[in-house]
Amino acid sequence: MISRSCYRRAVAAFVWFASTVVLTAEAEEGRAQRLVISDAQSTPIAEIALPPSGRWCLIWNHSVQGFPVTDCFRTEENRLILDSSQTPDFAAGLGYLAGRGILETNQKHGYRIVDMNVPISSNVLRLRVGSSTVNHRIRVDSRYVNLSQLAENQRVEIRLDLVGDKGSKTQ
Repeated sequence: MISRSCYRRAVAAFVWFASTVVLTAEAEEGRAQRLVISDAQSTPIAEIALPPSGRWCLIWNHSVQGFPVTDCFRTEENRLILDSSQTPDFAAGLGYLAGRGILETNQKHGYRIVDMNVPISSNVLRLRVGSSTVNHRIRVDSRYVNLSQLAENQRVEIRLDLVGDKGSKTQ
């Protein structure tokens, strides 16, 4: 009989393998951009090709209230930028900081902060991935990578990576 942890590792390995099939996305200077997700030992566990716009979102369920929160990013001149944040409520730790984007209400009974333009230091987003209830996931267009399946309760780094004619180059 397979233990639950062995099953989870097998599922995570399959998801990682499936997600490492990187589709070409041309970025500035003819380079493809992708996100590389690495575990605490800096071992890549997933790669996700970005579209030419460099847009992607990190989505999770708030650990206290359970509602979905969405932070969206873009790339600009090969830099990772926090672009917007969407939440139905400003609960425990969520909120708006004056001067950091424009606060709007939306038709889905919630709040959206747009035009944040916050550069991500060293193009690396560090994250402590939550449980399956929190369900951290990355969305790129219609594709999803479930971080909670890959690295539940572990630290990961989400890094912008540029791929050119001479292989991978980390920014």
